[in-house]
Amino acid sequence: MEIPKNHPRYGSLKKREALLNFYDKGVVTVSGLISHGRGEAFDYLMGERSQAFSLNAEKAALEKLLKSERAVISVNGNVAALAGEEIVKLARRYGILVEANIFYWSRERIEKIVSYFRDLGMEILGLNQDANIPGLESNRGRCESRGIFSADTVVIPLEDGDRAEALKKMGKFIITIDLNPLSRTSRFGDITIVDDVERAFKNLNNLREPEYAGTLNAYENGKNTEMAIRFIGERMSSITNWPDL
Repeated sequence: MEIPKNHPRYGSLKKREALLNFYDKGVVTVSGLISHGRGEAFDYLMGERSQAFSLNAEKAALEKLLKSERAVISVNGNVAALAGEEIVKLARRYGILVEANIFYWSRERIEKIVSYFRDLGMEILGLNQDANIPGLESNRGRCESRGIFSADTVVIPLEDGDRAEALKKMGKFIITIDLNPLSRTSRFGDITIVDDVERAFKNLNNLREPEYAGTLNAYENGKNTEMAIRFIGERMSSITNWPDL
């Protein structure tokens, strides 16, 4: 579909089109389309831009990733469709592992996600799921022993509360990316990035050392997430802010 760049919903429509394309390819599921709509609603309330609380968390997250011994970025179909290219840039630049992990599991879907990243020039984990996250009975528990299972830091983009909780119980540091600050995923994050997944990875790629160095020690996740909730509440309660949406 041709979308005029001056369309007021251009960015949002481009994301929808990308998800539909990946749905046709068998990478994104119907459930993934539904969950994107839920996140899109929160993005409207954020003004469809990264806010101060988003950038605070992203700076702390990048410093944590660089201090980690074995960081892994988890990707599912939606994440691949929306932020695959930005993830490859970040992973290559800093030597971070990427692993495919999906709830609606099939060998075919895993292979398609891995193949997509291969087309982008990067080999990712996910094809040899020889381990299982303790206490997680869904297919989300399937992972690679040399990836998520042995990671010290795991980046979990988009809603995945059960796995975030289970990985945290394993002692891992959890960085979540979710537009919904009220989700279980957001609540279990040690660093909760309330932002669109594509914008979040773009911001991580654009950060330079003077911008993020020293931010981790001063970062307070609870207060930062409260800022996000308060911001969204104020946007909803004040009609004067709505024209900015």
